[in-house]
Amino acid sequence: MSKFPVSLTLLFFLLAAPAWAGETARPDNFELLTQSPEIDDVIRINVVESILDQPVYSPFRREGTVREATQPVYVINREQIEAQGARTVDEALLYLPGILSEGTAGGQLGAQSGQFIRGSSTAQTLILLDGRPINEIGAAGGFDLSNFTTDAVEQIEVLPGGGSVLYGSNAIGGVINIITRRPLAEAGIETTASFDIGSFGYNNQTVQVRGNTGTIDWRLGYNRTDADNDFPFSLNTVDFEGDRTNAEVLYNNFNFQLAADLGERNRVSLGALYLTKNLNVPGGVPTPDGFGAFNTLTEDDNQYTENLLLDLTYESRLGQGDDSLLTARLFGDFLDLTFNDPVADSNFDTPSEDRIDQVSLGGQLQHAWQFADNQNITYGIDYRNVQAENETTNLLTGITADAYDENINQTGIFARYQANITSRFGVNAGIRQDFNDLADGSFTSFNLGTRVALTDATSLRANFARNFRVPTLSDLFLTTFNTNNPDLEPETGISFDVGVDQQLGDRGLLRVTFYRNEINDAINFNSDSFRLENIDRVESIGIETELNYQVFDGVFAFANYTWNRPEIRESDNPDNRGNSLPFINADSFNLGLAYEPGDGLYAALFLRSLSDTFVDRGNLESLDGRTTLDLKLRVPLSNTWALNASMDNIFDEQFEEFPGFPGVGRSLQVGVKGTF
Repeated sequence: MSKFPVSLTLLFFLLAAPAWAGETARPDNFELLTQSPEIDDVIRINVVESILDQPVYSPFRREGTVREATQPVYVINREQIEAQGARTVDEALLYLPGILSEGTAGGQLGAQSGQFIRGSSTAQTLILLDGRPINEIGAAGGFDLSNFTTDAVEQIEVLPGGGSVLYGSNAIGGVINIITRRPLAEAGIETTASFDIGSFGYNNQTVQVRGNTGTIDWRLGYNRTDADNDFPFSLNTVDFEGDRTNAEVLYNNFNFQLAADLGERNRVSLGALYLTKNLNVPGGVPTPDGFGAFNTLTEDDNQYTENLLLDLTYESRLGQGDDSLLTARLFGDFLDLTFNDPVADSNFDTPSEDRIDQVSLGGQLQHAWQFADNQNITYGIDYRNVQAENETTNLLTGITADAYDENINQTGIFARYQANITSRFGVNAGIRQDFNDLADGSFTSFNLGTRVALTDATSLRANFARNFRVPTLSDLFLTTFNTNNPDLEPETGISFDVGVDQQLGDRGLLRVTFYRNEINDAINFNSDSFRLENIDRVESIGIETELNYQVFDGVFAFANYTWNRPEIRESDNPDNRGNSLPFINADSFNLGLAYEPGDGLYAALFLRSLSDTFVDRGNLESLDGRTTLDLKLRVPLSNTWALNASMDNIFDEQFEEFPGFPGVGRSLQVGVKGTF
């Protein structure tokens, strides 16, 4: 299997980064350095501060910064999302290191997403919404981030490596925290509206209204996105050309938040997200490998997903200062997924309707206490109850069969301590005890981390953690091929990473991280038996490198390279030992160059390259790697309106996202956005 050329590997082992540094990557506390008092529209960003001082939540379960974390958390904020033209959360993750976020059932808008972090599967990645879990215990174990349009998103944090000590099951490979839009910081009302059209029938309309009265703030938004996705494609593996059909997608998503100050020390907020996705499912072209043997292009399959995510949060500052915050949260999530297959597409198929209903009710209670100038502790309790049901109706006979109908309870008690021993040396330690109905007994997670500032410009960091994941109901009762495996064992893992953050003046920041993750009883799909099975031991090692640099005033560059090796170390099948796990073993390289002089104009080129990746445990079949180039453009039309445009995959690269499922070729989008 071919990989990147040695020259590229050596070069970009030293140069790599999660996002460009520019006005689009600047939170409110970024330091802006003007060239002179007379020229204040040409800005120079302090790149180091713009990255390391970004506010983040996921590494701590409280407010902190990237600089404080002992893990290399990566952030993409609202400005970056808009500049990239990312329509969904999985698209917004595209250029970050350490994660493969492309779809797993085709590359068109709305196709099933995948979140592969450091050689882990989607189910091994915990998805948070404003700090609380939304993973689908009844379905595949993750949360399909292609369901989540970005109009309601303020910031996305990616925390690679284990996170079970703070968040429990599923955080064995990493954590993705989606932070919803914030209300206005000052009194007033702001309205934002946008309209976009593009290739393959794409059109989008979005409106967001935010208001603040001084003690009450609110947000209300709506997004409608539609696309035919009827793009032409060619597959070299089977010498097939055609047009993607039956791939239309329609989103109708709403978001709402209302928050009120109860005096000077207390605050209550209510949030709601209603996410719908109506997707026609085109199937795939039959391929000679095991995964694509049953692919069939379809003209009638359809999937409808509906998510209602509710959240009620109360915050109280205890005592007289700002060093003690008590947070109590109640949440309710309602998932409805229906897959219709009304016509048999092969001799192995039966017309059917498959439905998954999941209701999650839970709460979080935690206290974050800065009890000394150099020490703090965060501790609390989490609870989640999930009622999940999966039933399949045979449309020929009308008979309905239940795959599962279960009520699951999850409870976790945790504490995390952090101390700055000196001004240059800090440590943290955490422990958590979990109880889960799907696991036999309880599980203890822990972590140890440290950060050492060797000089004012050089910092070392290291983190060690023990993590776990219990199998989902879908894992235990896989209905796709009627090959259940109720004897699956929970996954347990150890993760370790060590890295360096090297400042390059105030214009650049280089970050390099070596990681090693070990998972025992890893749950993985076996294409030979067509069922999920435990693999005795899987080890992933890799290196993430990232560089952000301001080349000139108004010109910003980024690059990142991830070398990733997830391998089977122990297995019942001796032929698989030493082989790479399928689909999650690709190396990735991203490169970007952006011009932003500070007057609202923005132009950028993004190059993304993936290596070949195996699709079977025997490492006999693989998907070819690919390299794509994207162009992003924003032109201010007035103080209120701006023109946005993008051309993705400029050179019309043809590739497969999954055996028999094509990626999208060259596509164009253009639109206008106004803020009043």
